[in-house]
Amino acid sequence: MARAATTSDVFNAIAEPQRREILVLLRAGERPVTELAEQLGMTQPGASKHLRVLREVGLVRDRKAGKQRLYGIDARGLRPIHEWTGGFEQFWNDSFDRLDAYVQDLEKTRQGE
Repeated sequence: MARAATTSDVFNAIAEPQRREILVLLRAGERPVTELAEQLGMTQPGASKHLRVLREVGLVRDRKAGKQRLYGIDARGLRPIHEWTGGFEQFWNDSFDRLDAYVQDLEKTRQGE
């Protein structure tokens, strides 16, 4: 049951830390599975399984280049994540505005002492 959810939902797919690390590595550009596996300290079959999940949810694309397959980020798959996290932007902006006002009030109080 968990397997089905993982392969159909972007948020479940990125809940796994090694998958997030793969995405971090792919920010720098396309990489073959062997390089990803080496950088993550895992076996090639293990890295391939993670890449398959990421590909199935639309976060990673692959293309054949000679005898190897190169993997890269598919930015379109990141849209649900971006939209969800973007919803918290106003929260953080408001929090920082309140903190800034508090610090300014402290400075005024200290200058008045």
